[in-house]
Amino acid sequence: MHTRSLLRFAWTGLLRLLIFQYSLALLTAQTLIPADLFADDSAIVGKKSILSRKEQEELAKAVEALRANAPAKARKHLEAVYRVAPNDADINYFFGVYSSQTNDWSQAKVYWFKTIGLAPNHCRALLALSERLLSEDQSAEALALAQRAVETEPTWWRAHAALAGAYLQEGSSSESVREAERALQLGHQQASLVEPLLAAALAKRGDKERAMDVLVAHLRDHPGDAAAKTQLSSLKATDEISGDTISPSSRTLMGSAPLPSSWLPPDVDENVPPVDSEAVCALDDVLQKVGSRMIEFVGNIEKFAATESLFHQRINKWGGSSYTESRDFDYVASFEEVRPGRFSFEEYRSRGSSPVDFPDGVQTLGLPALALLFHPKVAENYEMSCEGLAKARGEPAWQVHFRQRPDKPNIMKSYRVGFNGPSFPVAIKGRAWISADTYQIIRLETDLVAPVPQIRLAADHSVIEYGSVHFREGGMEMWLPSSAEIYYDWKGRRARRRHSFKNYLLFSVSETQHISQPKIAESLPR
Repeated sequence: MHTRSLLRFAWTGLLRLLIFQYSLALLTAQTLIPADLFADDSAIVGKKSILSRKEQEELAKAVEALRANAPAKARKHLEAVYRVAPNDADINYFFGVYSSQTNDWSQAKVYWFKTIGLAPNHCRALLALSERLLSEDQSAEALALAQRAVETEPTWWRAHAALAGAYLQEGSSSESVREAERALQLGHQQASLVEPLLAAALAKRGDKERAMDVLVAHLRDHPGDAAAKTQLSSLKATDEISGDTISPSSRTLMGSAPLPSSWLPPDVDENVPPVDSEAVCALDDVLQKVGSRMIEFVGNIEKFAATESLFHQRINKWGGSSYTESRDFDYVASFEEVRPGRFSFEEYRSRGSSPVDFPDGVQTLGLPALALLFHPKVAENYEMSCEGLAKARGEPAWQVHFRQRPDKPNIMKSYRVGFNGPSFPVAIKGRAWISADTYQIIRLETDLVAPVPQIRLAADHSVIEYGSVHFREGGMEMWLPSSAEIYYDWKGRRARRRHSFKNYLLFSVSETQHISQPKIAESLPR
């Protein structure tokens, strides 16, 4: 029998994937083993906490309740922590959020002022106060707080949006336009609520035509925004629009900001990692060079094997760990470009004589193929922008943002419920760090463009780290995944999962279909 046919015959049950797919298969649930938290809940607001483990759990429960807009459920947990640490800045901030959700704005301001007294650079408290004072027509005070927020978090789009609103109310329309445009640049589509504010600032500055264009484009993407429709009608009927007619959507800035989760990382568009502001990034050149690397990758690799370690952590409704489980697999993958820009990617896992399955019945497939979104035939399906020169694992890297184009086919990622169920292609967005020296992909981070209600997929966040693998025979060097972290919320089932790859082997198939001996590779750092 033909060698390649033998291989495919041996790989019974392989899933053929179109570049990249997660398969959500309803399998038999596993018995899981209790273990410690995968990550400390003190990371709720990004700092190390002095709270005990029990108090951290109470705070995590409070935050999850506030994220669900359930202040009554949050109160008892907040009070339990506040009794122990009344001068903790974060706890005071969350008590302010609780008060705002109960419409006790006077008390909310008390907590937020105490927060910035304890931690002057607490950006969320600065923005919450700025927004509230702006709604009370205290624009000068709001402006000062928003300026502090921008100084603290210069790449957070919400800080620039708050500053734009304060500038407009103070009558500084040009400064408002500048800050609103910066917010939109940083926040991409997530910052679309800033567009009515930008339109108001443009109109106030005298640029009525552009203001109308901004509103028309905004309503094309958000046809249900009644306030923006009223704003556009008002603009058409008058020579200019006053600062008093700003769309209310521009005043719900922090109300629309999700509170930091105790387990799920922020959306990739919530904040832009810092870059060197003086470095000039030529996007076309970067894409051409990383695209060449992807072509080289496809040409050099047909089949490879590795040892895969999986650590799975189930997350309870409060954001804490309930059970964990670890598994090891013998992993084999095969690439084939079936036609230009279309790839077949097959995976095979084995565990000795045991059947291959995944914890909680959710399979993670296709991770090594995600980098192919930078292949020239695939990259054209994405909107891409270079955010600047950053650092990735200590080396300079171009930081590139990508997002599925709505007018192009979505071939990168899909979900399947059950082995024979329908497939659901989903749009992804994310950020890549590309080596400024070698143009290899060092790191990828992705999110869903939007949840997928058809399969109740609320969140899927991926972080993949790549490393250089040196194959001794032939001196070949290839960049392959060293680890990947996956976070998902599917049908109310939350999990955090870590995949690690090591002991890579490369199989080479010649034109005459003869398979060489495996070429042993050095292990990637874990």
